[in-house]
Amino acid sequence: MWQGLILFALGGIASAINAVAGGGSLITFPALTVGFRMPSNIANATNSVGLWPGSMAGAIGFLNLFSKTSKYLKLLFLPTLLGSILGAELFIHTSLTVFDRIIPWLILLAAFLLLFQPQVKTFAMRHGKSISTWTGCVLQFFVSIYGGYFGAGMGIMMLATFALFMDGTIHEINAVKGWLGLIINFAATVLFLMERIIDPWVGLILAAGAIVGGFWAAKTSQKVNPDKMRFAIAIYGLAAGIYFLIRAY
Repeated sequence: MWQGLILFALGGIASAINAVAGGGSLITFPALTVGFRMPSNIANATNSVGLWPGSMAGAIGFLNLFSKTSKYLKLLFLPTLLGSILGAELFIHTSLTVFDRIIPWLILLAAFLLLFQPQVKTFAMRHGKSISTWTGCVLQFFVSIYGGYFGAGMGIMMLATFALFMDGTIHEINAVKGWLGLIINFAATVLFLMERIIDPWVGLILAAGAIVGGFWAAKTSQKVNPDKMRFAIAIYGLAAGIYFLIRAY
């Protein structure tokens, strides 16, 4: 019972963090791996499946800002879907030993992206419309591969990429990011379920928590300082990355 309550809380916290600042997987993945002693590959797949409902809630929350940038969803749908499938397949065929050596670097990458998120956004907005739409599709394909493989930090990557070729405010671009992130997570979830490399009960409890956390965040996110939360999660992610680095090497 206590484990279930903790998992429910983790799902809710991660979903709320994703809605406010991003980087929720930096909370749940280390907790599943260290606290619940799950193999890292099972923890990664279960985390993706469990937090998927939170991605859906975030995408629906941006519907009111979607009209101006909705055309890009049709353009980026195929490279996003193909990239996420390829990333998930790469993950499925990565051995546990190899994944344990890769995961510290992915966690550190996500933590640094989160730490320097404002600078990334500022750079991208200053250089708006500096690449062609075709180049943007190619970049989105590679971001989607990363998203299907691990996922933490992919939202920041997408925002930075989209600002280089999309017209719209950061909030309108964020609306496209939400729906494309949903596609990535959904595609990976389907493949992970087909391969049966998840813990179904853990995933189900995380998903229930993610729904509640996403709903709560939609109601209260404006009262939370996203910069303070982002900084705290980034520091936690750096500490987790160093821990996994020491453990792997």
